[in-house]
Amino acid sequence: MRPHTGNAPRLATVATALLGLLLSFLSLSTPAQAAPTGFRIQDGRLLEASGNDFVMRGVNHAHTWYPDRISSLAHIKAKGANTVRVVLSSGDRWTRNDAADVANVVSQCKRNRLICVLEVHDTTGYGEQSGAVTLSRAADYWISVQSVLAGQEDYVIVNIGNEPYGNTNYTAWTADTKAAIQKLRDAGFDHTIMVDAPNWGQDWAFTMRDNAASVFAADPDANTVFSIHMYGVFDTAAEITAYLNRFVTARLPIVVGEFGHDHSDGNPDEDTILAVTQQLRLGYLGWSWSGNSSDVGYLDMVANFDPDQLTSWGQRLFNGANGIAATAKEAAIYSGSGGDTTPPTAPGTPTASGVTSSSATLTWAAASDATGVTGYDIVRISGGTETAVTSSTRTTATLTGLSPATSHTFAVYARDAAGNRSPRSGTVTVTTSPGGSPSACGVGYRVTGSWSGGFQGEIVLRNTGPSAINGWTLRWTFPDSQRITNLWGGTATQSGSEVSVAAASYTATIPASGSVTLGFTATRSTANPSPTAFTLNGADCSVS
Repeated sequence: MRPHTGNAPRLATVATALLGLLLSFLSLSTPAQAAPTGFRIQDGRLLEASGNDFVMRGVNHAHTWYPDRISSLAHIKAKGANTVRVVLSSGDRWTRNDAADVANVVSQCKRNRLICVLEVHDTTGYGEQSGAVTLSRAADYWISVQSVLAGQEDYVIVNIGNEPYGNTNYTAWTADTKAAIQKLRDAGFDHTIMVDAPNWGQDWAFTMRDNAASVFAADPDANTVFSIHMYGVFDTAAEITAYLNRFVTARLPIVVGEFGHDHSDGNPDEDTILAVTQQLRLGYLGWSWSGNSSDVGYLDMVANFDPDQLTSWGQRLFNGANGIAATAKEAAIYSGSGGDTTPPTAPGTPTASGVTSSSATLTWAAASDATGVTGYDIVRISGGTETAVTSSTRTTATLTGLSPATSHTFAVYARDAAGNRSPRSGTVTVTTSPGGSPSACGVGYRVTGSWSGGFQGEIVLRNTGPSAINGWTLRWTFPDSQRITNLWGGTATQSGSEVSVAAASYTATIPASGSVTLGFTATRSTANPSPTAFTLNGADCSVS
């Protein structure tokens, strides 16, 4: 991850796009290859050696800067991930991760039943970033630690180098990527290889997109997967959908190797990223678990590496719609490995305390397991449907963003290090109080697109008070006949022209001076006047 710099163009020429698409279709005849020793690519899909279709659902972890936080892998697994992308260094810009350290990382991934994507970060922004090294140099690093990677093809994917070009001389990416792949194959690497896009990973000039077919064809093992990083360049649903579908249509393997919910170079559309990757069955790896520098600290999924302090971004990625908890499936290599298959016992029935209009604390008796419980999953139950709410490594959790004056039913599952899940606990029903404490707030409302009979809108909800808002309900009245048809970032109800939106789990907490963004689509008549008044938890908000 690195902030996108400059006002770079986002569109290649039509001729280049058509040529790239033609080359993509010509790529469907792939080179002959030996029987797979681990992961492989077939018809544009990432498969395990068993033939199981594997879809990455995981996060990035900054191991090279925080080598003492190796326990994070267990915590990432406990949240439901099946993959972790681990930051390593060749020693050119940061402290080198030697063979012994790499072996330990792989061992910890396997112990926690995670697939390891290992990447060299020293290539970041080559040609523009001072000190960045070439892909060839990164390939040399992989060859230097090859002894501990050989035989791990079922568990490890080698991501040659992170964001290997900035916005300078990026057209050299194609030849350099082909040469680095060939260097690794000549050295005897049988692993699936992952390659990042240029332009700080975001490929705004479409160099990777339009040359992916020839790069894939240049791999003698036909075992290369492409990785796009989605930050500010991918701030609309159209851009995200078009980019990913080009690879799928051409039957070329693609994953979203990094993305976030916000960024200094623009506001990525994380809801579309999650929805489209789920629809197309493509992998994604969010950035990042914890430890980001202060300027991008909002990308931390947990605060201070504490798995029980999920940020709003962490809540969104792990527990939101199309998120990790709801969609991840463990690699088949682990279920067939003859390891621990005994689930923990059921946790005790939770009890509730500290109930407010929008939050409650649950506590339960610990489950037991022969190899140890690593986490608990809290679910909301409505009829016969379960919805993931949050997870915890302790026997307590505080739930926020609950609707006021409403009954909510919850239960708990235990999970062990092998990924086994316990029977469900007994249920507890919590009834929140009405109303809520007033909060200083500001609202920005704008129409982002319109068409005959409909439009798309955006609401930025700002906390202008001195302390965090934990749980909220936003209300307004439409001036005309507008009716919401879909909303993301919360749960909307509408009666006539009056709209009420309860926070989603991943938007419930708004830090002081922070904000969350809601998006929606709606129907309209000819006129489409904007609402002029909003209330948050019953208190008036300023409108801008």
